[in-house]
Amino acid sequence: MDPIIIIVGIVCLAAGVAVALAVSRRSDSARVQAANEEIEKAKRTAEQVSRDAERAAESAKKEAILEAKEEILQLKQASEAEEKQRKTELRNLENRVMQREESLDRRSESLDKRDHQLSSLQGQLDRRANDLDALYDKQTSELERISALTSEDARQELLDRVKKDVVKEEAQILRDSEARVRSESDKMAREIVSTAIQRCAADQANEITVTSVHIPSDDLKGRIIGREGRNIRTFEQVSGVSLVIDDTPETVVLSSFDPVRRETARVALENLIADGRIHPARIEEMYKKAESLVKERVKEAGEQAAYDCGIHDLAPELVNTLGALKYRTSFGQNVLQHSQEVAELCGLMASELGCDVPTAVRAGLLHDIGKAIDHNVEGPHAVIGADLARRNGERPDIVHAIEAHHADVEPDTVLDVIVQAADAISAARPGSRRESAESYIKRLEKLEEISNAHEGVERTYAMQAGRELHVMVEPEKISDAEATVLAHDIAKQIEDEMEYPGQVRVVVIRESRAVDVAK
Repeated sequence: MDPIIIIVGIVCLAAGVAVALAVSRRSDSARVQAANEEIEKAKRTAEQVSRDAERAAESAKKEAILEAKEEILQLKQASEAEEKQRKTELRNLENRVMQREESLDRRSESLDKRDHQLSSLQGQLDRRANDLDALYDKQTSELERISALTSEDARQELLDRVKKDVVKEEAQILRDSEARVRSESDKMAREIVSTAIQRCAADQANEITVTSVHIPSDDLKGRIIGREGRNIRTFEQVSGVSLVIDDTPETVVLSSFDPVRRETARVALENLIADGRIHPARIEEMYKKAESLVKERVKEAGEQAAYDCGIHDLAPELVNTLGALKYRTSFGQNVLQHSQEVAELCGLMASELGCDVPTAVRAGLLHDIGKAIDHNVEGPHAVIGADLARRNGERPDIVHAIEAHHADVEPDTVLDVIVQAADAISAARPGSRRESAESYIKRLEKLEEISNAHEGVERTYAMQAGRELHVMVEPEKISDAEATVLAHDIAKQIEDEMEYPGQVRVVVIRESRAVDVAK
C-alpha cells in the first residue's frame, strides 16, 4: 500500500482516539452517542481522506507513467534519428567508395590506353630508328660518292641541295601560314573595316590650299608693289610670305612653307585691297589684325574639332596646334578633316573590337598633329607630334599610337594598329588624295625596278594605278615553290622601301610552253 495512505490512516485514527477521550468525559448516554457520532464522522472523514489520497496517488502514478512513456518515446525518436543519420552517412560513404572505385577503374583504363600508346610509340620509334639507319647508310654512300669530287664542287652540290630543300619547305610553310592566317583573320578584318567605313559618314576631304588672291583689276598690282617696291618689301618682311606678281590677270600669288602664315598674309592682303590704302604703316596694321583674326580662327577650329569628337580636356597648346591643321594639306587632303575622319574610324573599329573608344578617338584625332609644326622642327611628323603630346601630358599609350602610326617605332598594342588602319583607310579611299603625275610615274617605276632586280624575273607590269604588280618569271629558272617565295620577297621589299596608299598586290606568273612543228 502507498505510504501516504498509511500516514493518512494513522492521522485519522489518532483523531478518533482524541475525540473518544473527549467524549468520555461527557455524560454517559449523550457522551456515548456523541462519541459514536464523532467516531462515525471521523471514520467517514478518514475514508474520504483515504479515497482522496488513493485518487491523488493514482493520478500521480498515471502522470509518472505518462512522463515515463513520453521519455521513452523521446529516447526512441532520438535513437531512430541517430540511426537514420548513421544510415545516411553509411550511404554517403558507400557512394564515395563507389565513386573511388569508378575513378580507379577509369584510371586503370587510362593507364591501359597509355601503355598501348607507349607500345605504339615504341614501335614508331623503332621504325624511325630503322629509317634513320637506312638514311644514314644512304648519306654515307652519298658522301662516299661526293668524296671523289673536289671540296668546292662538294660544297656547291651540298649548298644547292640544301637550298632546294629549304625553298620547298619555305614555300610550303608560307602557303600553310598564309592559308591559316587568311582563314582566321581576313574575314574578321573585312567585317571590322567594312563596318567602320559604312558607319563613317565623313565629308570629302579633298581640298586645294588657297595660295592666290583675286584682285579687282591689274591696276592694283602697281599699288601693291608701291614706289620702288617699298610696299611689297614691307609686306614680305612683315608676313614672311613671298608675294609673286606676274602677268596672270587679276591674280596675286602667295608662297610660303608655313600654311598659317600664308593664310594670315592672304587675309591681310584681301583686307588691304578692300580698304584701298596700301602703304607700309597700313600693311603692318592690317597684318597684325589679320594675325589676331587667324589665331582666333585657329583656336576655334581646334576647339570645334575636339568638341565634334567628344574631347573636352585637351591642353591649350594642343588645341591651337590642332586648329592650325585647318590650313595644312597633304596630297591635297585637308589634314584637320583627315584627322577627324581618322578619329571617327578609330572609334568605330575600337567599338567593334571591344577596346576603349574615347582613347581610340583621342589618338586618332591627334595622330597627325605634328604636321602643323613639322616645318619648324626637324624629324618625321609622327615623332614630332608624339613629343608635343608627351609634353602636354597625354597618356603614354596615346603618345605611342601617334609615334607608331607610320611605323617610326614598332607598333605593339591594339590601339597602335587601329590608328594605323584608320589612317590608311582615310588616305586610301577614292577621292581622298591627289598625286602628281611625276610622283605617280616614279612610284610605278620603283615598283617595276624592285621586281626586276630579282633573279629569274623576265618582265614586270605595274597595273591598277600601282595597286597590282604582275611579275612574269622564266619557268626554267623559277619553280612553283620558288614563285611563292619570290612573291613574298617582293612584297616584303616593297613594304620596306616604298611609301604608297592602300596596298600593292604582287602576282607572280610562271608559264611553261611546249612547242613543236609538224612537217
